[in-house]
Order: sequence, then C-alpha cells, then structure tokens
Amino acid sequence: MLLVPRWVLFSSGCAPLLLIAGWAISAALEGTGYNPATQTISVLAAYGASGSWVMTGAFLALGVCHLLTAWGLRAAAAAGRVALAGGGVAALAVAMVPVPSSGGSLGHGSVAAVGFTLLALWPVLAATAGRGTPWALRPLPSFAATTVMVAGAVWFLVEMHRSGMAGVAERVVTAMQSLWPFVVVLSCLRHRAGRRAGRRAEPSL
Repeated sequence: MLLVPRWVLFSSGCAPLLLIAGWAISAALEGTGYNPATQTISVLAAYGASGSWVMTGAFLALGVCHLLTAWGLRAAAAAGRVALAGGGVAALAVAMVPVPSSGGSLGHGSVAAVGFTLLALWPVLAATAGRGTPWALRPLPSFAATTVMVAGAVWFLVEMHRSGMAGVAERVVTAMQSLWPFVVVLSCLRHRAGRRAGRRAEPSL
C-alpha cells in the first residue's frame, strides 16, 4: 500500500501558498490602515475589511487542504491525522466566525486557539517508530517540529499581551504550521522512491 498518494503533495503544498497569498493580497487591499507587523491575520477577515473576502477564502482553502492531507497521509499515526483534520476544521470555523470590526470575539479566539493547539501537536501525535519510517514522521523530528510550533505560539501570546509584534509572530507560526504537512508528505514520497531504487539495485538470485 502507498505511504501517501501523490495528490497529497498538491493539497499539502497549496496550504502555505494559499495562506500567505491570502494575507498578502488582503493586506494590500486594506491599504495603509493595516499594520501587518502589529495586527493579526484575523483583522484582515473582519467584518467590513476591504480584503475580508480574500482572507476568508484563504482560511476556507487552508481548512480544505488540511482535511485532504489528513485523509491521504496514511503513513502517519491515526492520532496525528485526526489532529491535522481537526486543525482543518478549526480553519473553516475561523472563516465562519470572523472578528467584529472593532473589539475582540470570544468565539473566534476560542476557535483559533483550538486550531493553533491541534496544528502544533499533530506532528508529535503523527510520529511512528520503525526503520521503515519516513524521516519527517520519526519521533525526534516530529517532537522538534511540535516544540518549535509551541514556542512560536507562546511568542505570539507574549506579543499579544504586550501589544507588540503580534502580526509577525502569528505569521511565522501559521506559516510553519501550514508548511509542515508538505514537509511530511515530501518525506514520505522521497522515502518510497528510495525504497524502490534500493529494490532495483538488489542483485537477482
């Protein structure tokens, strides 16, 4: 059975591209009234924002990409696939529960926090042991990925509390979280290609 079907490379690769394009385009539509260094991505999808339709579409596309990747990533442990799918559902919910034009939103913040948590934990939950495990699904790289994402989330919370560079911190964390599924899928495909090359190189008896 295939570790992952090749189409998962497309769904996982589109996730970071669509997310980054979404915040870049919507920020450009918002103009000088928006500061990407200090304001969050969610502000771009708020009610009344000029580029809200772009950022909302990016959140929806991100959620679909994560769901498809979780479905096709058969090499990962089931708990990790469930967590990745949960992160995808959270991205869809973030799009459906935007922040108001001013002030905060408990519903939006709660959904976003759940999504951050699931996408930070899914690498270590997806880890599997064994000599035949692709590199990015081995325990040490998986634990390292989760550690970096958790540290990034803490950085974001600190910046939010001190009204600092929250926009920068959030972009770094969300970019990492959207990119890691692609790294895992690429690792699985390269692992499969390496095993095929090894079998071809074995001398026939």
